[in-house]
Amino acid sequence: MTRYGDAGPGPKGSVMSATFELEGQEFHALNGGPHFKFTPAISFFVKCTTQDEVDMYWEKLSAGGEKSQCGWLQDKFGLSWQIIPTVLGEMLGDKDAAKAARVMTAMLKMTKIDIKALQLAYAG
Repeated sequence: MTRYGDAGPGPKGSVMSATFELEGQEFHALNGGPHFKFTPAISFFVKCTTQDEVDMYWEKLSAGGEKSQCGWLQDKFGLSWQIIPTVLGEMLGDKDAAKAARVMTAMLKMTKIDIKALQLAYAG
């Protein structure tokens, strides 16, 4: 972690940058001050294998934030996340266009992704 000094644009002693690791992935964060805001143009993608994982991440990350459509949410800091079961990508990528279209139609009606509902749409 580095901090702003006397010459920095941020308040002296406040965090200027930080490096951290989550699940083996290294991230670099820069405190650009009030001029730079989070937008949905950048989001973290959370791959889930079960509905329990989807539910857990959905509730924990949306606490104090805002839930949105199609597995997207913003946390209490305004950072966007996509909570997506891996099976969704598999279904949307199916060679059978009708199956993939049914899954897409079902997903577009969801906020938190429901794996069982996707599977029902996929089966027809």
